[in-house]
Amino acid sequence: MLAFISRRMAAAAAMLLVIGTIIFSLLIIVPGDPAELLLSTGGGSASAEAIANLRANMGLDQPVLTQYVTFLYNTARLDFGTSIVDNGSISSVIALRLPRTLEIIVAGTIFALLLAIPAGTAAGLRAGGKFDIATSAVNALLTSVPGFVLGTLFIYFFAQILGWLPAGGYVAFATNPAQHLQMLILPSLTVGLHLATIVFRMTRASVLEMRGHDWVRTAVAKGLHRKRVVRRHILYNALGPIITVVGLQLGILLGSTVLVEFIYNWPGLSGLLVSAVEQRDYPTVRAVILTVSTIFIGINLVIDILSSLLDPRIRLQ
Repeated sequence: MLAFISRRMAAAAAMLLVIGTIIFSLLIIVPGDPAELLLSTGGGSASAEAIANLRANMGLDQPVLTQYVTFLYNTARLDFGTSIVDNGSISSVIALRLPRTLEIIVAGTIFALLLAIPAGTAAGLRAGGKFDIATSAVNALLTSVPGFVLGTLFIYFFAQILGWLPAGGYVAFATNPAQHLQMLILPSLTVGLHLATIVFRMTRASVLEMRGHDWVRTAVAKGLHRKRVVRRHILYNALGPIITVVGLQLGILLGSTVLVEFIYNWPGLSGLLVSAVEQRDYPTVRAVILTVSTIFIGINLVIDILSSLLDPRIRLQ
């Protein structure tokens, strides 16, 4: 097991190095001078002195190899430099905004798992029955509704008509815990329902597959209690694909919550990326992409380890 984890960590480190190199190269090979493009955003032409000063601040006046080594060294220390727009610390802004995005994703994931795994298991065990048909139809309907449409409907129904929850905004948990949790509910439901549709389909398919294996039929023939057969022999062996798809979706959600954060006015990491792209704040864009990529690779590393614990054949291969 230690050898398996070591190999996976080495592969994750190599992948991070490749991603960092690609992101660094994009700034080098982009057409035009980034400093000149940034200063001419307003439509005018910047002076040569201003361009030279900005190039020096961004480190673009150094040789490419020196820029690359400095970039890797600073990234390893979680030092992403300063923003071109407001000259603030990028690391501090990411440290402030990242937990807000993760909060939505984690809360939405918990909701999705609590809803989709029991429903998918019941649908898989009763394939073709009324419950399976009804839940599959609802799942297909939710799958076809985009997240921003679902979020808008939630605001209209829960905030405007019923008045149960706020339509959006953000308050720190330390400032007002109750109001913070109220504002968290609708964004989490929007993210969670989308994830639940995927987890439901995977759970149902995995349970259906496991039902046909010999060890399940043997357990039933031996007279084991139905709940034990479902829990120990069907659901336990079906968790591998479910965990894998949840891990992949968590990485995707990191970059796809931008519309949810925009609809609910939630100041997370996705909004920071959008504003940085609009303002051509290249260091911030690079830092956010690196952060999301690192978390995505870390999630996949954890998923690989969990999958190997559930199925020893993975680490033996």
